[in-house]
Amino acid sequence: MKLAVLKERRPGEARVAATPETVKKLKGLGLEIALETGAGAGARFSDSEYETAGAVIAPDAASALRDADIVFKVRGPEPDEIAGMKNGAVYVSLLAPYSERPTIEQLAAHGVTAFAMEFIPRISRAQSMDVLSSQANLAGYKAVIDAAATFGRAFPMMMTAAGTIAPARAFIMGVGVAGLQAIATARRLGAIVSATDVRPATKEQVESLGATFVAVIDDEFKQAETAAGYAKPMSPEYQAKQAALVAEHIKKQDIVITTALIPGRKAPVLVTEEMMATMKPGSVIVDLAAEQGGNCPLTRADEVVEAHGVTIMGYTNLPSRLAVDSSSLYARNLFNFVALMVDKKAGALALNWDDEIVKGAAVMRDGQIVHPSLKG
Repeated sequence: MKLAVLKERRPGEARVAATPETVKKLKGLGLEIALETGAGAGARFSDSEYETAGAVIAPDAASALRDADIVFKVRGPEPDEIAGMKNGAVYVSLLAPYSERPTIEQLAAHGVTAFAMEFIPRISRAQSMDVLSSQANLAGYKAVIDAAATFGRAFPMMMTAAGTIAPARAFIMGVGVAGLQAIATARRLGAIVSATDVRPATKEQVESLGATFVAVIDDEFKQAETAAGYAKPMSPEYQAKQAALVAEHIKKQDIVITTALIPGRKAPVLVTEEMMATMKPGSVIVDLAAEQGGNCPLTRADEVVEAHGVTIMGYTNLPSRLAVDSSSLYARNLFNFVALMVDKKAGALALNWDDEIVKGAAVMRDGQIVHPSLKG
């Protein structure tokens, strides 16, 4: 069985879908690994390291793809890469299926069985395959580091002979994986940290990290979470009260990091231009939702802009800015996932379509789109 690992071609994408470490593990499953030359360069992995681990270095994508049973990438495939896949091949990557429908349709037309790592079910058995968590964790960390590098003052309180420097104040909006890591990182750097989220369960998580929770806590808020852990829609009255509280709080903040994303939809606005205009000159906003329109209406994807004296950072791929670590985690996620599909003794693919992880991550099977959210 042959597995192809392709080089990423999208601007700004430095990650790679396999590392020398996971190549060894994949070899242990009985797979032959063909890696396109230079695939790991952005993540500081050389071709020679891959060769030592047991991979064969292919001179180009077409050579790597020839007769490949499984194909790994970080992002979705290019048209020529799809054309190079054999009918019936298994393709695995971050597919962005809601926003990249043409790619999905091209894969389907080519008779490919494709899996989107974004669709890995959020269950305990699949935690080691959860790409969204592994990459969001690093994004939350990098957001704070980027903010600290741009902010014109120190983060911690410093007491010197010349006087005391007040600590920076950081406000994290959205307490998922990225938000929790942002809280922890800002706290490590010495900032006074606060955070907000519409889910009541996050209050304890925020406070356990030493941050202050900011929300209108009334009876509606206490019932604002479903049994599955998702936020319920809030009434217009509650939204108005919460917006007023956040608007008042944000005036005193130096760093604001926004993390709210809704799959397949435009990102919700969390920081209005009116709120920005009240922030202190030199403040920094890091918008982790820039790729889906941004949580701030003035955010520009992949740009750093200034408005009302506030710097807005709109990087769309923060994990790629930590390519070594993000690649290592992503590659392990992929290995753990593909291990479910391979019969090691028989040396063949053995897709168990009754497995909730395999079924949940499947976008298409033998060229037929099967994921419920993508049908029609």
